[in-house]
Amino acid sequence: MTDFYLRPALLSACLLLLVACSESPPVFHDTERPLRLSDWQLFAVDANEFIPSESSVVFRPSNPLFTDYAHKLRTLWIPQGLQAQIVDHEIDYPVGSVLSKTFYYPRSSSTTLTKVADNGLQKISLKENQLIETRLLVRKAYGWDAFPYVWNDEQTEAFLRVAGASKQVSLLDQGSREAIDFTYFVPNKNQCAGCHTTVHPDGDMHPLGAVFSQLNVSDRGIEASIISPLEQMIELGWISENENFPRSKSWQDTSAPLQDRALAYLDMQCGHCHNPEGAADTSGLILDNSQTPAINRGVCKPPVAAGGGAGDLRYAIVPGQPEESILLYRMRSDKPDEMMPELGRSLIHNEGVDLISRWIEEMTGAC
Repeated sequence: MTDFYLRPALLSACLLLLVACSESPPVFHDTERPLRLSDWQLFAVDANEFIPSESSVVFRPSNPLFTDYAHKLRTLWIPQGLQAQIVDHEIDYPVGSVLSKTFYYPRSSSTTLTKVADNGLQKISLKENQLIETRLLVRKAYGWDAFPYVWNDEQTEAFLRVAGASKQVSLLDQGSREAIDFTYFVPNKNQCAGCHTTVHPDGDMHPLGAVFSQLNVSDRGIEASIISPLEQMIELGWISENENFPRSKSWQDTSAPLQDRALAYLDMQCGHCHNPEGAADTSGLILDNSQTPAINRGVCKPPVAAGGGAGDLRYAIVPGQPEESILLYRMRSDKPDEMMPELGRSLIHNEGVDLISRWIEEMTGAC
């Protein structure tokens, strides 16, 4: 009988404890490698919602990276009292900064995951979405470090998986009403470095989305009145105000010229490897917007060593002929020895293929 009357008080205490935990600031782990994502205190998770800490900034880069149609909620946190510096026109984050990216899929029922456009949520309903993984990029004294966490089926906790993981996923295409079955891969730590290290072989990892050019845009998926991530960082005192922030084009901005959109897309999807100092520099194909000669971007450029990945085609890009272009051939492939990018996807990005195809179709000239 006594237990019965204590239960409401205990319940209230538990609820107060949950609220207190949700309001606790994130924790920077300098030397530890927490096995549980909750140890970072970046999010509050209950039976209904996944909520980023109020101490973090939720952001979307101007050009999101494609990952098998997964939706993503990204956060940035800088410890209290610290400030990022501007070095060589880029953000130099202080030690202790943590970037997160949580991957999830919407569902139309408790079991059916759906392929729909990412609508840029600020928090995630766990009844309407399925969490897959959360990747952390943490600024340590020696540089950035990567931590891949995989969510359990109950969506109560994510656990560190240094060696990566895989998960069978079935998406319902709401347009065709057909199921898309594929293997979703969570990268291991070395694969994280494969994309986040743009200078090879001796460069350091660094952010790709949380940079000046990608943050200096208001989110078009949300109300126009929402301020940009950079403006939020200035208001929080995380960075000094600067009127010369670089701004990037967005491949999703349908009002922008087609070429601007295509180059912005290739820069984000391919430029981390295909740059003058990247892992694919020996290919001679430079896609990070640093090159103006058309041949450097692939126009009428023969492959250096593509093997079967060339599809028996002669040039990376043939003006006016997307079907004859190696670049598009590799984007359309889902074979491990042919597809580009090599990491981060199992599916073909149809919207990206359509954009690059139309860009090539409008090119004039001949090889």
